[in-house]
Amino acid sequence: MSTFGLVHGAGLGAWCWEGTVRELEAHGCRAIAVDLSPSYSSAGAERLTELVLDAFAGCDDLVLVGHSMSGLIIPIVAARRPVERMIFLHAILPWPGKSFDDQLRAEADLFNPEMLAVPPEAWSDGATATRFLYHDCTPEVAQEACRRLRVAKGGSRLIVTEITPLQTWPDVPSSYIMCRDDRTITPSWARRAARERLGVEPIELPGGHCPMLARPKECAEALRRCLQAK
Repeated sequence: MSTFGLVHGAGLGAWCWEGTVRELEAHGCRAIAVDLSPSYSSAGAERLTELVLDAFAGCDDLVLVGHSMSGLIIPIVAARRPVERMIFLHAILPWPGKSFDDQLRAEADLFNPEMLAVPPEAWSDGATATRFLYHDCTPEVAQEACRRLRVAKGGSRLIVTEITPLQTWPDVPSSYIMCRDDRTITPSWARRAARERLGVEPIELPGGHCPMLARPKECAEALRRCLQAK
């Protein structure tokens, strides 16, 4: 039996996977969520990779799931230890030998321009976080997620500006799950990246950037579907 290793995106924490973990376990799957939230705003890819490696050190049947910004991390992990599959959940894909800033300059359609125009301090406002991250969540879920969101202080993070430690793409099967109504990473970029970079047809879910919060049952079903792919 495979173990889903769940890696959250920037600003979130292991808590965001709680509903999806319950759904996976209800179908007999094993799932473990790592918490990177204390380090995400300041650490680079090397440190975040170490944390993921440590969290899943005892898993011999690991399926790595990276949400959003953690798409920059899971290929590095997969290059350093055995992994059955990588699953990118509306996630960024790194360019070996380049920084994420380099990628943004080359792929101007990656992010929603409306989101990029929001000043950093506005993310402390629940209305802004709900608009771009939680707009399809119930009011109760959105309110709790806004309360727990960790906003990066002091501008850009190291993981954005540094050249990725990834030298070559790991020879590991990959899947991509995209969100059709995402307001952060554009759905058009995600669909194209899955096809051109990974050579796969993405699984498409309705809704926004955090299906593990808005639709945990559908998110878990999509993760399980990925294991059936060749």
